[in-house]
Amino acid sequence: MSLRHFEIFRTVAETGNFTRAAERLYITQSAVSHTIRELEEKAGTALFDRLSKSVQLTKSGSLLLEEIMPILASCEALDARFHDLERRAPLHLVSSITIAAFWLPTILNAFQEDWPDNPVHVDVVSAANAMDLLRQGQADLALIEGTPPQGPFTSSLFASYPMIVVCAPDYLLAHRELTIQQFCMERLLLREKGSAIRDTLDSALYLSGYTAQPAWTSVNSQALIEAAKAGLGIAILPDVLVREPLAQGTLHALAVQDLTLHNEMYAVHHRDKYLTTPLKTLLQHIGSENR
Repeated sequence: MSLRHFEIFRTVAETGNFTRAAERLYITQSAVSHTIRELEEKAGTALFDRLSKSVQLTKSGSLLLEEIMPILASCEALDARFHDLERRAPLHLVSSITIAAFWLPTILNAFQEDWPDNPVHVDVVSAANAMDLLRQGQADLALIEGTPPQGPFTSSLFASYPMIVVCAPDYLLAHRELTIQQFCMERLLLREKGSAIRDTLDSALYLSGYTAQPAWTSVNSQALIEAAKAGLGIAILPDVLVREPLAQGTLHALAVQDLTLHNEMYAVHHRDKYLTTPLKTLLQHIGSENR
């Protein structure tokens, strides 16, 4: 039995007449009669008593009507919401820590002005984990730092930031310009391998023939800032993270010859992914960060 069978059955029950039911449904009376006959054959009993000028539900027909009314009500409610699926479908973003802290809040505030009812779920993870989630189809969009990923992805550059070498003002070498060799011989306070910040530094050092041997390795940039403030070594971090301590004088920017680093930030999605209207809007807001 199909929903159409039940819709016709309900309309006959409401109108009490095959002809009026046909008129309401814009079908022929014979189609109504045929549908009711099919239902009665399936049920193995009469569903309507045929009176002289009308039809009336039998006891079995009343039982069937009770059964189908909630089904039809649910289908009609779904039909009313059907055009609104994109607006209600959640977006799942994965983002690096730095992007989530300094760029994403502004982007999402602007997006939610356009799509206030569209839920957005965010997971803040490493760039490597972000791409794993994207590959597995568990995220709609990844916001990552570093280099654009290889593979079946579309990557859009939307911003970049410089990385600053910092130390305590009274650190032994605070007022000297270091060579890359001298820098690598210092007590280095670095992010973990696999982070975009560390990967950018390691790549630059590798091209110059050097390798960093950090005294500290941390997944938490704030821990490195505090260690640098305490004079425990030299950290290299995004400028957005060290602007305040530099302005307050609790950190000092240190020059390293031939070591100028910056990280680019990309919005990445699978190139074959269907882009919903809300997702397109979100990408537009992300792109506006680069203007």
